[in-house]
Amino acid sequence: MKLAAYQELAPQELAPPQSGGLAILGADPAQHRQVLDKLDELGLRPYLAPFEHGRGFALSADAAHALVDDGDTLNLCRDLGLDTAANMVHLEREIVLALLAAPRLLRFASAAEFLAAVAIRRNIVVAARATQLAFGTAEADRPASHWTYDEDRGFTILPGRPLIEALTLATQPGAGDGRMYAFSCYRATEYVMLLGIARELERTNPPLLAALQRQWETSAIQSGAFHDVFLVEYGSFDAPLPPRWYVPGDRVWFRNPDALSSDASGYEGSWVIYLGNGLFSNFWQRDRPYSLVAKCLEIYHWRHGTYVDAAGDLRMNEAIVAAHVAETAANPAALASVVACMSRLRDTRGVYADGGCIDVSREFSRPVCPGTTGIVLPG
Repeated sequence: MKLAAYQELAPQELAPPQSGGLAILGADPAQHRQVLDKLDELGLRPYLAPFEHGRGFALSADAAHALVDDGDTLNLCRDLGLDTAANMVHLEREIVLALLAAPRLLRFASAAEFLAAVAIRRNIVVAARATQLAFGTAEADRPASHWTYDEDRGFTILPGRPLIEALTLATQPGAGDGRMYAFSCYRATEYVMLLGIARELERTNPPLLAALQRQWETSAIQSGAFHDVFLVEYGSFDAPLPPRWYVPGDRVWFRNPDALSSDASGYEGSWVIYLGNGLFSNFWQRDRPYSLVAKCLEIYHWRHGTYVDAAGDLRMNEAIVAAHVAETAANPAALASVVACMSRLRDTRGVYADGGCIDVSREFSRPVCPGTTGIVLPG
């Protein structure tokens, strides 16, 4: 049976003392020990609630109240003095703390899958921080040394060019010729997520990495198919996630709640990676990642930057957007009003009413370990 990376588990199936947190389904003591060893390595044992059956792990009520009140994980680094940019142990500490604060119980098929998920999240954050791209929805390009394009197959890798190297060169100018390649934000998140997954497969599941290599030499998996093959979505309109609960390495959607400006190509919303420390990726200016407030302001003011070009297409004037953002940010009352409006959960597809830009769900990698992987390539 293929297991989703995160699968909500009814409390009666495990009967832990908490309703959230995470569970390891492997019942043998060695797997329980592996998880505890990781928690000890990260200095997290003091934050744990008592657990039963050796499989359920969550924050104690005191720790949850002090660190993630109302499911808010955005200030974990600030409150604990973590430097996740300079210290990978600190980054993993934030990742695991946020997972332990999950609002509903999440389960992993084994301790190995849990450890792999932590590593993938770390890899994704590192890759997202290094990603610097040119924004483009109509045209795109990739390094000619590693990539070729076909209308039916998309961008594929030249035979013999390693997938990890090709993804890195396409997204990180410092790794290659210094050139920034054109991406949409959606495609950019696919490359960053795939790079994070591939780096862990190199360690955990080399045969699956070899299969990915063959796949990308043949045909790219993208858009809806990418989501279906590689990612699992957790949270829904029936059971929305807390609006400020994010785990580093999440793929996050911020919706443009304005009907008119959302018709401009590339401005339907914003796909980003949560970097931790209250920050979201900015693929166009990597040294200026977004806070939640900054992302809310930018998307809100897209409605003021739209115009119709000579060809009759709806476009966006980023300079006008930036001017409106600066003006609102300097006015405390206006800032509070915009943030309150945009911090609401988004409306459903096709509806533009009272919703804000916050999604009800997040996305992350499916399991990757041999025997329990949820990644099934087409064909």
